[in-house]
Amino acid sequence: MNPYLHVEGLKVVFGAQTAVDGLSLSVAQGEFLTLLGPSGCGKTTTLRAIAGFIEPAQGRIVIDGNDMTGLPPHKRNIGVVFQSYALFPHLTAQENVAFGLRMRHVARGERERRAKNALGMVGLSGMEDRYPSQLSGGQQQRVALARALVIEPAILLLDEPLSNLDTNLRAELRQEIRNLQRRVKITTILVTHDQQEALAVSDRIAILKDGRIADIGTPEELSNQPTSGFAASFLGGRTVIAGATKNGSFEAPGLVCSDAPVGATQIVLKAWRLRLNETGGPLLVMGRIASRVYVGDHFETEVDSQCGSIRVLVPSHTPPPPVGAECVVSAWPDGISFITPQQEESRA
Repeated sequence: MNPYLHVEGLKVVFGAQTAVDGLSLSVAQGEFLTLLGPSGCGKTTTLRAIAGFIEPAQGRIVIDGNDMTGLPPHKRNIGVVFQSYALFPHLTAQENVAFGLRMRHVARGERERRAKNALGMVGLSGMEDRYPSQLSGGQQQRVALARALVIEPAILLLDEPLSNLDTNLRAELRQEIRNLQRRVKITTILVTHDQQEALAVSDRIAILKDGRIADIGTPEELSNQPTSGFAASFLGGRTVIAGATKNGSFEAPGLVCSDAPVGATQIVLKAWRLRLNETGGPLLVMGRIASRVYVGDHFETEVDSQCGSIRVLVPSHTPPPPVGAECVVSAWPDGISFITPQQEESRA
């Protein structure tokens, strides 16, 4: 199947700095892809290059079989929702939404109808005449989303649209965005540094590092079987330890794990699937409790060992030993995975 969006060998340079370095990816029609990574990894630059706001030094951007690389933004039929909302303060919600239609010379009656429908789609019926100053942050973001959708874009780009909202509202609005995206079946790319946000809404996630894709896959693939040590660490709740495999056993200082694949050079320990002071299973690590922090439903526990610090999430109804106590770390089923050099090459 041919991809709806294809980015090939994208390179973006700012002076002496390479922000995006030969990045390639394909997105299917109707797919929700998230670009995830730390600040400065190139995710927003990639998004802006797709939108046409940045001219790449190398590479191509193809949408529905058409090369868009040299076209200005207004000729790409792309909707963009910015982190800052970018609403006109002197225009009402409906006028803000209709602005793009007015620039496309859509007749007044038609653009008013479409703008009103778009506001209804994002749950703002009855608020058409309110100005941005009369709307909450979440409502302003809904207006920005309606403005991006009303032009019926080929692709929707979301540049950290929820980062200015509080935690509860972020969770609510991200699900609304995902439900809306599924309903209208629009190809969508989200940029975020929030791992939970990416896991909650995406069909696939591309984790970026230094302008390149470190790993890419479904949320389940990246959570259960990451092929990059960086990606596994960035997803959070995982400890990545380097070592070597011999005769089916993975070994690192103070750590041994059986049933390892041939050539494994890293082991990934999933914090919520590890056990303290319980025997059995393939993993065995001796250590000492370095810290334990109560966060409601579990303790975030750090164990010092010869192979480094290991993070363990312990249910609050079974508290971990006190700080300084010696302990043994083992794993529940599916609590470990391995990374080989071949895996790191193949998926990225």
